[in-house]
Amino acid sequence: MGQPVWGVQSYGRDSASLVDRRSRFIVRTYNHLFGAIVAFIALEFALFTSGAAATIARVMLGGSWLLVLVPFMLVSYLASRFAYSSPSRGAQYAGLGLYVVAEAIIFVPILFIAERVAPGAIQSAGIVTMLGFAGLTGVAFITKKDFSFLRSVVMYGSIVALIAVVAGAIFGFQLGTFFSVAMVGLAGAAILYDTSNVLHRFPEDRYVAAALQLFASVALMFWYVLRILMSLSNSRN
Repeated sequence: MGQPVWGVQSYGRDSASLVDRRSRFIVRTYNHLFGAIVAFIALEFALFTSGAAATIARVMLGGSWLLVLVPFMLVSYLASRFAYSSPSRGAQYAGLGLYVVAEAIIFVPILFIAERVAPGAIQSAGIVTMLGFAGLTGVAFITKKDFSFLRSVVMYGSIVALIAVVAGAIFGFQLGTFFSVAMVGLAGAAILYDTSNVLHRFPEDRYVAAALQLFASVALMFWYVLRILMSLSNSRN
């Protein structure tokens, strides 16, 4: 009779240890996500208060968007690779830091324009994005549903969106409000997929990479929510 009892107790301790490790991983992931968002805001504040944002915006808006998009994609790939693949914690942090800096720079033109043509839109977009992120995160945590089926939606949707953005840059046509709405939906699907991975799949030593993935999805949602609010502001004027 003694052996089964010890087996149950051992199993219970192992299960409790697994839950405890996963909980620590989740807390670390969202702490790093919060840190990445704060760093992004701080970088934007420094760029705009120093006057560097105006110079960056003029340079980026004065040339082809492809000259911005291609380097950004390369930097994003390298940053993600550092964060996901390297066993070195320092390299993982370097990847996250590189990605945050790249996002801060690529956001300068849209923030520069929004500040002038749609006062208050940046703050409103930030609030809407945070509410959307909180709601989607709540759905994933409360239901504990496996959203891995969204992988194909996010992957193929991202490819189609990239093709549309590149085509718009080459042929000079504007991607309208409906495209922005679709991209907000894609960002929402990405947040659900990422959060599901944080809950169920990410290795517990890769919380920096998990934070990077979530940050990328939040940034995508913020970008297109801001575009929608700027479009609404222009239509009223």
